[in-house]
Amino acid sequence: MEKTKKKRKINLTAIIFIEVFILVLLLVGGKIYDSVGKIQKDDSKDHEIIQNEEVEPETGYRNIVLFGVDSRENTLKEGTNSDTIIIASINNKTKEVRLVSIYRDTYSNIPGEGYDKINAAYRIGGYSLAISTINTNFDLDIKEYVTVNFLAVVKVIDELGGITLDITEEELPYLNGYVHELNKINDSKVPDLKNYGKQHVNGTQATAYARIRYTSGGDFKRTERQRIVIGRIFEKVKSSKLSTINALINEFFPQVSTNLGNLEILNLAKSVFSYHITDQTGFPFETDIHNYKRVSYVFPVALDANVKKLHKFLFDEPNYTPSKKVREYSEKIEAVRND
Repeated sequence: MEKTKKKRKINLTAIIFIEVFILVLLLVGGKIYDSVGKIQKDDSKDHEIIQNEEVEPETGYRNIVLFGVDSRENTLKEGTNSDTIIIASINNKTKEVRLVSIYRDTYSNIPGEGYDKINAAYRIGGYSLAISTINTNFDLDIKEYVTVNFLAVVKVIDELGGITLDITEEELPYLNGYVHELNKINDSKVPDLKNYGKQHVNGTQATAYARIRYTSGGDFKRTERQRIVIGRIFEKVKSSKLSTINALINEFFPQVSTNLGNLEILNLAKSVFSYHITDQTGFPFETDIHNYKRVSYVFPVALDANVKKLHKFLFDEPNYTPSKKVREYSEKIEAVRND
């Protein structure tokens, strides 16, 4: 079976991360309560989110999916692919946060639609179908989401005064190439980085770094870069002044869609300075990347085994038994993978 390098179109929203979730959490105090109204709410009753029958709610955890959508038109609902998919799992007792980046090309069963790349679910049916796909393929019971597009990301990082990144020699030319493209899109004149190594970068340069995908490691390394930037932003926001947070809210919240209610957002905010990211990873853990019917997919090698590892990572469940549905999907995916 021939493995091929993925030559895919550059997507502007590969740079969307969990910072929208962080900003939401930073709504401390009733003084900022009115700012929540700037967020686009999508909690329609007709958006049914499903899960596998055997799956019981994970007590003690709050799981939220963060979507970054591939849209130049500021679209936050269906009709656009979700190029970034991150599960943020919060331990309610310890305030630990674990992050899982789901590879966007993961071959998955989209309920009612058949098998496709997992990022197509959002385009077809919006957040409800996207979350339902995650739930049914990975035995989860997620109900809540946050979606953001790429428009405000550069400005948000600039508002924070930039972040520090360690750029490798291999990454440098790709980073500068993305800087040039972002300059054209945003009508800016951000200079290239001259040297690799640890250095302070601005919003355009950080965004360019997070979009790199053609170095060794491909899309897997790209999601790792996203999670690195997440950590940098998280720590910087936590130490920001209220005036900076207000500026971030004004810049970013209009680009956000969620089904979290205002009270839920404020309740999450109460413990914001106690949250800390303790671990992060990409999913599936074991993968096989190759073309199937002339399309490149990320195939989980034994989906059921990957799901078992996922539950151990997120919930410290070493002996999790995947559901009948996941085992069924796993057999189907293995047959296609070995075809």
